[in-house]
Amino acid sequence: MRFVMAIAMAVWTVSGSLALAGGDATSGAKVFSKCKSCHMVGEGAKKRVGPPLNGIVDSAWGSVDGFKYSPALKELAATGRVWDEATLDAYLKKPKDVIPRGRMAFPGLRRAEQRADVIAYLKQFGADGMIAK
Repeated sequence: MRFVMAIAMAVWTVSGSLALAGGDATSGAKVFSKCKSCHMVGEGAKKRVGPPLNGIVDSAWGSVDGFKYSPALKELAATGRVWDEATLDAYLKKPKDVIPRGRMAFPGLRRAEQRADVIAYLKQFGADGMIAK
């Protein structure tokens, strides 16, 4: 039984990694429409209910100047956390599992493919909002 569980976990881990690696930015732009009521990305992105997400991939938590983050996010940010792809994937899947007392009301994206696509979409944008070529 332990062997079967180990195999299942390995397959799950590999499939999750493949989904992250194979994200499609074009599809991610469509999925990101679910995020647009609270977040902006791209040139001229401004704060809304949530911070702009330019340069979010591999950035430090709580790094948008002037945005009022939840105390829970600030507390975790103080430990040096970074929005790497695995953390973004977990957060997009179920935000309250990553920041239990956070303000994010979004329930999450169940499908790994959609999460990978959104991450691929966000990866395009530098901190200045420009799409890297």
